[in-house]
Amino acid sequence: MSDRHPSTLPAPHEQSQRSPLALGRRPLLHGVAALAGLALAPGLIVPARAQPPLPTVPYVSTPQDIVDRMLAMARVGRQDTVYDLGCGDGRIVIAAARRHGARGVGIDLDPERIKEADTNARLAGVQDRVRFRQADLFDTDFSPASVVMLYLLFEVNLRLMPRLWRQLRVGARVVSHDFHMGAQWPPEQIVRVRDKTLYAWTITPELKQEIAGSP
Repeated sequence: MSDRHPSTLPAPHEQSQRSPLALGRRPLLHGVAALAGLALAPGLIVPARAQPPLPTVPYVSTPQDIVDRMLAMARVGRQDTVYDLGCGDGRIVIAAARRHGARGVGIDLDPERIKEADTNARLAGVQDRVRFRQADLFDTDFSPASVVMLYLLFEVNLRLMPRLWRQLRVGARVVSHDFHMGAQWPPEQIVRVRDKTLYAWTITPELKQEIAGSP
């Protein structure tokens, strides 16, 4: 499945052709047609029970340079707790711990990926700073995170968006590889690296107020 993702958003706040930094894991369906049909009007949060089943997110490893670029966009430092949703082999949280001194939590449904991530953390010597859990993203509490990393699908991002707004504290950063959040949550930063597009957001007081007023 292709991991290219043409953007239909307005002109980016920032574009970069500099060499990136990447992660390890997964893209899939494109969001262009979905954006046209699924981009939500401001303030509209559809109840979960009314939503159709989500597509399966396949495992696709991503170059390490993109991992590094994502961590840079999120301004990850020693004080941060980085959550990687769909963590694959764990390379994002491992890099956050090894290169930036952060703590990290990786979530994935596949037990084989969790075993691989645990092994990689031990080999990197950061097993005391990172944890990996086999779990469903929609049954996971993200509230301890100061940074959330995504490499999922457009449809999955949209479904996660209200959970991120509710659970993350003001100032938390979100970075997504290849898939944005539609018109309801325009990115603050867009960086293009080769054929990849990275998007970044920050949880603001206005978002917390909006989600607090939704059903």
